Amino acid sequence: MEQFEAISIEQAHSRWQEGGVVVDIRDPQSFTTAHVPDAMHLTNETLSDFVRGADLEAPVMVICYHGISSRNAAQYLISLGFDSVFSIDGGFEAWQNRYPQDVRSAV
Repeated sequence: MEQFEAISIEQAHSRWQEGGVVVDIRDPQSFTTAHVPDAMHLTNETLSDFVRGADLEAPVMVICYHGISSRNAAQYLISLGFDSVFSIDGGFEAWQNRYPQDVRSAV
């Protein structure tokens, strides 16, 4: 895969239920407040550890606020050697609205 693929919130949820990796690129406060269960919080500080420990052939789904910033992050992961990267259309806002039962909250 030379370019990421944008996927729907339903496709992302299905892949997540099958054990797919979700990386969340939102700010730390937003991630701490609520996120997809088992999502990895990907920041400038955690990126090198994530890449070092990742299976570059395993599918990775990138989630942001609304599905816009995740596109750039997904393309960046492709450039780092990941084979299968997806940007989640609608972002965390859509995930939380569609699957509120599958959101981990700090509260």
